[in-house]
This record gives sequence, structure tokens and C-alpha cells, in this order.
Amino acid sequence: MVHRLTREQARRIAVRGQLLAAERPAGIVETIDALTIVNIEPTAAVAPSADLILWSRLGWPYQPADLVRLVEKDRAVFEWGGFYRATTDLALLIPEMRRRPESVQAREWLAANDVFRREVLARLRAEGPLRAADIPDAAQVSWRSSGWTNNRNSIQLLEMLVLCGDAAVSSRDAGGRLFDIAERVYPSDVPQLSDEEAGRERAERRLASLGIARVKSVAQPFEPIDVGEIGEEAIVDGVDGVWRVDPGAPAAADGFVGRTALLSPFDRLVFDRRRLEELFGYEYLLEMYKPAAKRRWGYFALPILHGDRFVGKLDAKADRKAGLLRVHAVHEDEPFTDEVRESVDAEIQDLARWLGLEVAGPAA
Repeated sequence: MVHRLTREQARRIAVRGQLLAAERPAGIVETIDALTIVNIEPTAAVAPSADLILWSRLGWPYQPADLVRLVEKDRAVFEWGGFYRATTDLALLIPEMRRRPESVQAREWLAANDVFRREVLARLRAEGPLRAADIPDAAQVSWRSSGWTNNRNSIQLLEMLVLCGDAAVSSRDAGGRLFDIAERVYPSDVPQLSDEEAGRERAERRLASLGIARVKSVAQPFEPIDVGEIGEEAIVDGVDGVWRVDPGAPAAADGFVGRTALLSPFDRLVFDRRRLEELFGYEYLLEMYKPAAKRRWGYFALPILHGDRFVGKLDAKADRKAGLLRVHAVHEDEPFTDEVRESVDAEIQDLARWLGLEVAGPAA
């Protein structure tokens, strides 16, 4: 069966899959489970990305302390590959963990530092959780790279141990991550799946969360944005190529009711820039790495979703010392109608109240 979709239908499928339609999810674990991943990027110009992603779905009921409890106490959520994931998905990651590290350089470096690896695991078992700074650098061979990891052997080893599933991130605080042996963080009764079983279920869950995706797309380091042959084939009017849709999603798009949402730049709905342009006609670029004079929309501009369309960007910064959410600009992709302006203003006010701040700056 081949589904023939309008762009509007495709957008609604994508928005609904990401839990950004009018009906909100019930709780944090349910949200992370449905999204499959929540980005952990800690940049807090407004709020850390994970908090923004969860607030944009849950609204007022979401509090960052609740996520911390679920990760560090209840162990219902865990961290791997730069994302929060529901612990029920751990079984789907274990086959990939067994394949890590993937690069020849990393495998050879681990082999050359086997004594260091065993010493670090023994120390974690005896003293953990520990920070990277608590681990003396006793590497037999230094890690070489052109980036910030060059010669930072303790953190590089801990990162690899987490990716391999031998260690795990136990918690985070203002000083960063604390690491421990995996068996003190992960449950012991995890089902054992084959590579094929885990890969297929991950792809099925990914498609359900995205709603609509390509068979093949740009490779990503820890979580793909494509789904292979999972789902059903779809063609979108005015867009080249073939898509895959979650079964049942096209019918559900007809009953779509949207809302206004302010999204993290690392939100999964905007992460795939090509899909964003093809389905939503929306241009977006995170400009935090650009010199200020070259920015069009701002350091950490938040994409503004209204219904099934992206209508602009919010350039704002949380000034916690002053107790203000400073709104530098609301960039309108097209002139806002009165209804859109009122909805965007209300969402900015909601964001400020959730942060415990007052809005300062131009209204939308």
C-alpha cells in the first residue's frame, strides 16, 4: 500500500508523532518512551534542552527535579549517547553496546590501554560513582585527536566504557557527570535480543515517534533519523522521493488539533533540517556557534510551532539573576495574524512563569 499525502497531512503526522498536538502526554516517562530519545545538550540560554523538550510536551506539570529523580533514584530513565531514554529501551541498546567502539582507532586504543581500562573499572566498583577528574590518568597510550579530547585519557576511557555498556552515567550535577559500573545503574533482568530483533524494534519505535521518515538519510552517531523499510510507503505532494509512515498515522492526521509550542533547537521535530525544509518549508539554523554579528535570529533562538506550521523564532535569554526572561526579538517568518500573535505571546508568558521569571522586552 502506498499512501498519498498532502504536505499538511505529512506535517500533522510529524507533529502528532512528536506529542506536540493539542492533547498532551500524561507524564515524563511516558513522554520519553513515546519520543524514544530526549537530547541532553546542557546549554541553558533559556533552559537545558531536555527540560525545554519535556516542558513543551507536558507544560506546567513538568519540573526538572522530577526528571532528576527518575534518572538518579527510580532509574526509570537512563543516559546513553547524549540522550535520555526510557529504561525499558535498554534491551534495544545492548546489541549496539556490544559493537562499540566502532572505529578502528578506538578499538586499538582500548586494546593498548587494557590495564588502564581494568584499573578504572575496578576503581568504579570499589569507590563509584566518580567524576572523570577523580580518575588518575594512567593510560599506557594517549588518545590523539584534533579536538578537545586530545590527551584527555580518563574522560575518553569513561566515555568508551559507557558506550560499551561496562560503565554508566549514574547522575549529573553542577560539576558534570558521575560514572559508575553499569550493574549498579542498569536493571539486571534485561531481555536478551539479537541484533536483528533490536534493530527492527528500534526502527519501529523511531518511526512511531517521527511519524514520517526517509528510508535512508544522513548517518548520525547514536540515533538514526531514517528507518529503512519499516512502516508503509508514502508519497508527499510536491516533495521528491518516497517516505515511510507509521501504520495508522495517515488516518489519525485527519483528526488533528494543534497548539502553539516553543521548541528547543535540539528538538527532534527540527533536528532533521532537510525534512524540516521539505515538509514544513521552514529554514532554521542554530547560531550559538556563529559570531554575534553574523546571527540572523539569535544565539539560541527557539523555533515557534503553531498548529502544523512553524511561524517564527523566539530570540530570548533567561536572566536568572535579574529574574527576567529577556525577549530580544520574535522573528515572524510571515506577518502574524492576531490569533497567532496572541497564542505566541501566551506561550512566552507560560515559559517565563515556568522558569519563575518575568517577561522583559518586545511583545510578539
